Amino acid sequence: MKGTTYKSKPSDENGFIAWSDEENQIWSELYHRQMEIIQGRACQQYLDGLKLIGLTEKSIPQLPEINKVLLATTGWKTAEVPALINFTEFFRLLANKEFPVATFIRTREEFDYLQEPDIFHEIFGHCPLLTNPAFAHFTHIYGKLGLAASKEDRVYLARLYWFTVEFGLVNTEEGLRIYGGGILSSPGETIYALESDKPVRKPLDPVDALRTPYRIDIMQPLYYILDKFDDLFAISEMDIMALVEVAKTKGLFEPLFPPKEKKAG
Repeated sequence: MKGTTYKSKPSDENGFIAWSDEENQIWSELYHRQMEIIQGRACQQYLDGLKLIGLTEKSIPQLPEINKVLLATTGWKTAEVPALINFTEFFRLLANKEFPVATFIRTREEFDYLQEPDIFHEIFGHCPLLTNPAFAHFTHIYGKLGLAASKEDRVYLARLYWFTVEFGLVNTEEGLRIYGGGILSSPGETIYALESDKPVRKPLDPVDALRTPYRIDIMQPLYYILDKFDDLFAISEMDIMALVEVAKTKGLFEPLFPPKEKKAG
């Protein structure tokens, strides 16, 4: 994995972090902007979770406060981690119902877009849905499978995670809505995912998702749509590793994006 210029902040003996006024201000501005944009675009399960975990624009939330709600609803909690962790540690945490949260927040220079997940992305993007049983169960099963999987199979599993937990859309009675945290923490992609005529939007077939290449540094050219939110339960109960074998046999789809430009030098 690539390096990072960010350093996570340590917590005290009670799990609390001393955030600076500037860091809290950045959270406040990110929160305020995104709360306006997600209205009518985020799925109801996410909005319900957002209310439950009680985020405010005043300051960066403290993880022990988030943990109280997660433990009470689905038995999950957050885990304070360095800015970057490897796949094995990531899967180990999920398998133990611990969601990794890097304890840093982006700088003003990267206010609009950040490639690596900061505390705003993890808390605002993902933690609300960890109060939902279907989402929490899917994420737990995914962690257990990933922990036991080979290096090759983890690459396939990463695609399923990408097109659900990070960039998933879902059909609702009100129309198409977002549940992926990678979209919900990004103002540009929240609008683009639902309203742009550029991306392809397809019903979610797990084998298709396992076969679909992606890039992390562009607006997504393709989104997969859950028919209904609780289908995450149904996917959790499938033999996902058998589906990985099917995906391997069929091979990857052609990417819908150009190759990444190599930097000179």
